[in-house]
Amino acid sequence: MKAVRFERTGGPEVLQVVEIPVPAPTAGTVRLRVAASAYNAADAGMRAGNLPIPVVLPHVPGYDVSGVVDAVGEGVDGLSVGDEVVGFLPMERDGGAAEQVIAPADAVVRAPVSIALPDAAALPSVALTAWQALFDLGRLRAGQRVLVVGAGGVVGKYAVRLAKRAGADVVATASPRSADAVRAAGADVVVDHTRQDLLGTVEGQVDLVLNLAPLEPERFAALVPLVRDGGAVVSTTAWIPTPGDPDRGVRAETVFVLPDRDRLQELVRLVDAAELQVEVTRRIRLDELPALHAEAAERGIAGKVVVLPA
Repeated sequence: MKAVRFERTGGPEVLQVVEIPVPAPTAGTVRLRVAASAYNAADAGMRAGNLPIPVVLPHVPGYDVSGVVDAVGEGVDGLSVGDEVVGFLPMERDGGAAEQVIAPADAVVRAPVSIALPDAAALPSVALTAWQALFDLGRLRAGQRVLVVGAGGVVGKYAVRLAKRAGADVVATASPRSADAVRAAGADVVVDHTRQDLLGTVEGQVDLVLNLAPLEPERFAALVPLVRDGGAVVSTTAWIPTPGDPDRGVRAETVFVLPDRDRLQELVRLVDAAELQVEVTRRIRLDELPALHAEAAERGIAGKVVVLPA
């Protein structure tokens, strides 16, 4: 089968399009005929060797995947050949940038039926990140107020929608390019971070600051006074220390997205109920993935890209 993989860490040039044997499922796993995988910045970080994830080399990236079950290992219940599924695969194992992939049975759930199966690959890790940041770490509840910094990205728009659905009041920062999309996601107040001073614009305090942007540490720390006593600052930017204020009981939490099958099933249900929209901005062929990594290294990737094996 065709796959993209790297045998050593390094720049985008270490990615190769190769032919490798079709894997066989073992106990507790299923094999998927891949409909699509999704590109994530962490894929580039693992390829470069910059993330503390014990990747086994050679490695096939693409831990977000959608596809059709085409073989089932021993001891697997609830999944059958022909099932359309979506999953968040263990990051250290081979991913879905291939024609077929092995997935732990407990890492996949039935795919949304309201969107195309390849597009479903864009859902798992980014939506789980938003959920875990808001509710598991941020402990956001109905009637509270959240400030989402960097809401114009994919995770940000999921966070805005999920927070509004939970009954929270949402203040969000966005550029003029993404402001309308952030409003459409449900933000009550949108601050143009390119023109407005956040500290001078946000009226009153919030219960949670969710940071999704690569802020300078000093600028990030300056946001802590916006948080009420007993609130939290949660960040997805693990390379920047998350500030808090222990004297006021303001917690500092950093998100490292975790697999959660039950939560992923709930997110799929929300997609089919039209309460969440899956964002796909580009679709590329598998053999274009090395070039996408090079583009990301040069100028970054906006939106969500899915990778089609065919």
